[in-house]
Amino acid sequence: MAARRSLRKGEEFDTAYRQGTVVSGPLLVIRHRQTGSGDVRWGFAVGKRLAKRAVDRNRVKRRLVDIFRRIAIVPGTDIVVVARAGSVEASYAELQRCLEAGLRRAGVVEREGGA
Repeated sequence: MAARRSLRKGEEFDTAYRQGTVVSGPLLVIRHRQTGSGDVRWGFAVGKRLAKRAVDRNRVKRRLVDIFRRIAIVPGTDIVVVARAGSVEASYAELQRCLEAGLRRAGVVEREGGA
């Protein structure tokens, strides 16, 4: 399994955001880009417009990170997940369904038994 790490704020995050292919859903927008490296790198963005309190924004990010870690992603992929309105009030199960569906539509989920 490929190593997973987060995108650093700055150039890596911005590059993945600008050059990534977009898959949109009701609660999340997913941008993904192939890098050719063996790492799966990810970043999550929850804006202040969605939730004024940091505790609410961080709860959404923690849930997304937990869900993301359980999904096998194709190595060499940068992924940026941007939360939309409604994601703060959404249940864990709703976020899970939306993230999994978006990643499958993006074609970045590894198939059973290998890529």
